[in-house]
Amino acid sequence: MQKVASIFDIIGPVMVGPSSSHTAGAVRLGVLARAIYGGEPARARISLHGSFAATSEGHGTKRALVAGLLGMGVDDIRIVDAPTIARQRGHDYTFQTVDIDEAHPNTVLFELGEGDGIRFVQGSSIGGGNVQVTHIDGFTVAIDGTLPLLVLRHRDKPGAVSAATEVLARSGINIATMQVSRQRRGQEALTLIETDTPLDPSVLTSLIALKKISSVVTVPVV
Repeated sequence: MQKVASIFDIIGPVMVGPSSSHTAGAVRLGVLARAIYGGEPARARISLHGSFAATSEGHGTKRALVAGLLGMGVDDIRIVDAPTIARQRGHDYTFQTVDIDEAHPNTVLFELGEGDGIRFVQGSSIGGGNVQVTHIDGFTVAIDGTLPLLVLRHRDKPGAVSAATEVLARSGINIATMQVSRQRRGQEALTLIETDTPLDPSVLTSLIALKKISSVVTVPVV
């Protein structure tokens, strides 16, 4: 059956403007990066590519990205003051321009945290406020923020993924999609699991307790 476009698909989201791609999409990318990092980062280096870099001042892209990292929504009137709020919280957020091969014109690369806790999250605003996270710490992924998401880190060893899915099955959680990515055989791997419903805290506790899983992060719908 063909999907029928809604009025929101045509005119974009309810938001603080001026641009759904450069403002609303940027906020959503910031929110997703924050969640993947595991909280509000005190330090961020934000690299802008293509039209994100060229029009970032006029379209409020920088403010929107910072607003997302601070946990604001696309309709939050504080977006215009996000850089000031970040400084008031003692955060160090800086921007630079980069050229990323074969990336969408509206692309941002977040470098979040410092020391051993740095996380890299790359994503693009693809139009109408819609977004796609394409890389996490060098792993290729595909995240659009439309379903609750689990980000699991583990060794590329037998049984790690099945242990996590068994916990979900016992809890009655239906898996919508699953992506498994690794850089080298037997080394660190990343598994992304989208679910039809958010996880109960007890389910999250059970996942964290799994010995074969090194870290568990939940990413909400944005």
